[in-house]
Amino acid sequence: MHADIPGLFDEPTCGHNRQKDSKERKKGCPAPKPGATAGGCAFDGAMITLVPITDAAHVVHGPIACCGNSWDGRGSLSSGPDIYKRGLTTDVGENDVIMGGEQKLYDTILEVAAGQAPAAIFVYSTCVTALIGDDMDAVCRAAAEATGLPVVPVHAAGFVGTKSLGNRLAGEALLEHVIGTQEPPASTPYDINLIGEYNVAGELWPVLEVLDRIGIRVVSKVSGDARFAEIAWAHRSRLTMVVCSKALLGMARKLEQRYGIPWFEGSFYGTRDMSQSIRTMVAMLGDPALAARAEQVIAEEEAALRISLAPYKASLAGRRAVLYTGGVKSWSIVSAMQDLGMEVVATGVKKSTEEDKQRIAQLLGPQARMIEKGSPEELLRITADTGADILVAGGRNQYTALKGRVPFLDINQERHHPYAGYSGMVQLARQLDLAISSPVWQQVRRPAPWERSDRELSDRAPGFVRRPGAPELQQHKDSQQHKDSQGGSGLTSLTASAPGGQSFQGGEDGREVA
Repeated sequence: MHADIPGLFDEPTCGHNRQKDSKERKKGCPAPKPGATAGGCAFDGAMITLVPITDAAHVVHGPIACCGNSWDGRGSLSSGPDIYKRGLTTDVGENDVIMGGEQKLYDTILEVAAGQAPAAIFVYSTCVTALIGDDMDAVCRAAAEATGLPVVPVHAAGFVGTKSLGNRLAGEALLEHVIGTQEPPASTPYDINLIGEYNVAGELWPVLEVLDRIGIRVVSKVSGDARFAEIAWAHRSRLTMVVCSKALLGMARKLEQRYGIPWFEGSFYGTRDMSQSIRTMVAMLGDPALAARAEQVIAEEEAALRISLAPYKASLAGRRAVLYTGGVKSWSIVSAMQDLGMEVVATGVKKSTEEDKQRIAQLLGPQARMIEKGSPEELLRITADTGADILVAGGRNQYTALKGRVPFLDINQERHHPYAGYSGMVQLARQLDLAISSPVWQQVRRPAPWERSDRELSDRAPGFVRRPGAPELQQHKDSQQHKDSQGGSGLTSLTASAPGGQSFQGGEDGREVA
C-alpha cells in the first residue's frame, strides 16, 4: 500500500481542494463510498494511466479476473511496440491466498522478462494480494536484480479508492521509480511533457505533427504511445502541459518542485482550445521566433479547417446536444461542439471538479444544465425536455440512446475515431453529422404497425398499390373456420368489394390475391 495516500488527497494546485478545510481534504475528491468503484476502482485507474506505455510489460498480481476486467479497456494506440496489449497475470488462486503469492510473482516476472523482452515491467497489486500482505516491493527489487530490467511496483489495490485515486497512485509510481532514472540523448529549448494524454484512437499523432511544424518537441508523454525511456527523460523537459485529468495535477506540481519545470492545463479538443494551448506553450517557452512560427501554423491550420468544416457546419448549425461525460471532456467537448455551431443544452459533471463546472458555466451561460446523476431515465428525460438532436456520451449509454430512438455518439475511451487537434475537429463534425442525419431515425420514429390506422396499413402494405378510385380496405377478424384452415394462426386479412361485384383479398404480405 502506498504510504502517503492521505497526502495525495491534499492537492494544493487544485482550486476545489483548497476551498476545503484540512479535515475535509483527507476524505478525497470524491470521498470513497460503497459502490464508488462501479465507475472504476483504484487498480483500474492505475492501469489506465500506465498501460499505454507500449514497450513495457504490465503484470497484474492477482486473480485472473482482475486482468480480464481491465486489460485493453482503452483504445490507446501504438506506433511501434505492442507488448502493452498482452494481458499478463500471476493468476492467484486459493492456494496462493493461503501460502502467499510472492514466489509465484517472482517466477512470473522472470518468465515475462525472458519471453516478452520488455523495456521494463510494471507490477500491479490487487485487492487480494494487498489483503494477504505480499511484499511486492521486495519481490520487484529481487526480480530487477535478477533480470537487469526496471521492475516497478504499483500499489493501487482496488479497495483503496476510486479510479481518480488510481491515476494519482500511478503518477506517484512514475515519480518514485522511473522519472529521472535515464538521460535523453539530446535536449532542446523546446522540449515539453504531455501529462494525461492517452492517444485514444490515435488522436495524439496529428497533434504531434502540428507541434513538430512549429518546432516544439514532445519529449515525454504520460502515457499515450509512450516508451519507458521517454518517461524516464521527463525531468529534462522545459514545460509540462496537463491535458486531461485533474488527478495528475500532483505529478505536474512535483515535477516543478523537483526539477523546476513550469506547467499549465490545456485541451486539444476544439479549434479555440487547440490554438490557445499552442499559444500558451510558446508564451511559456519564451521564444519570439517560436511564437511567430506558431501563429503562422495556427493561421494555416484554421484556414484549412474552415474550408473542411463548411459543409458540416451548414448541417449541424443550431443542432442541440446533451453531453454526458466526465472530467475535462465536460467542458472541452462543449467548446468543440460550439465551434461547430451546435448548442449544448446539458452536460454531465459527475466527475468534474468545481473549476470544470465554472468553465462549463462560462461556456453555457447562467442557464447551464449540469447533470449530476445520469441514470438512463434521467438522460432520456433531459433529452426529451430540451429537444436535443443527439446524446454524446460514453459507450455504456449507447443502448439507452438507441432504446429512446435518439442519435448517439461515443465520446469516451472505447471509441474508434480521433477527435483531438485540427484534423480531429473534422472527424468530430463528420461523426456528429452521420449520427444525426442517418435515415434510420425517421424510420424508427414512425408509429408501430399496431399504432397505425387501417388506411396507413393498406397504403404502406408491401407490394400493394392503390388504384385511383379503389374502395377503402376494411379490416376484420377471420372467422373461426378461416382460422382453422390456416392452422389456427389467427391472422388478420384485409378484404373489400371492387366495382362490378368482384372481390379481392389482401394476403399476409399485402399483395393482391384472387
